[in-house]
Amino acid sequence: MANITFKRLAELDYNEFRNDVKDIFSISVINEFGLSKEDESVISDEDIDASLYNPQCEAYAIYADNEKVGGVVVNIDENTHHNWLDLFYLYPNKHGKGLGLQIWRNIESKYPKTKVWRLITPYFEKRNVHFYVNKCGFKIVKFFNKVHRDPDRPISELSFHDEYFVFEKEMMP
Repeated sequence: MANITFKRLAELDYNEFRNDVKDIFSISVINEFGLSKEDESVISDEDIDASLYNPQCEAYAIYADNEKVGGVVVNIDENTHHNWLDLFYLYPNKHGKGLGLQIWRNIESKYPKTKVWRLITPYFEKRNVHFYVNKCGFKIVKFFNKVHRDPDRPISELSFHDEYFVFEKEMMP
């Protein structure tokens, strides 16, 4: 087991975090749809900044045994304790080593008042679906798509952004 630590990001760290998110999130989109890494439709700076600059969000670089291995942004609602995992990534060379689950368990421990964790992931991200459902204990509670649109998102030309799962994990009291 690695020693997992979280380093709170300062605003001067945001550009590196943004680049990491775009690079890592683009891998499966490139593989699935043939888009380039530079294609802003993968995830935009604005989408990432919506989390980074949200006052309810906490952004961290993640370290395993003092080596940076990824990053996370959590959206913490101190009133309802229904929290969101906004962004979470590991460097690809760290996949498949048990770090993701270890990090997730550390996140759960870091926020013990959480009643429910939520997150979204695109429908084609089989690795994520497997991880969140089979490893972390989340349940898929919604699937938004062309016939069941997300009422909180503007209607746009249908793209891979419009087909995604919502996951939830109820925490034990």
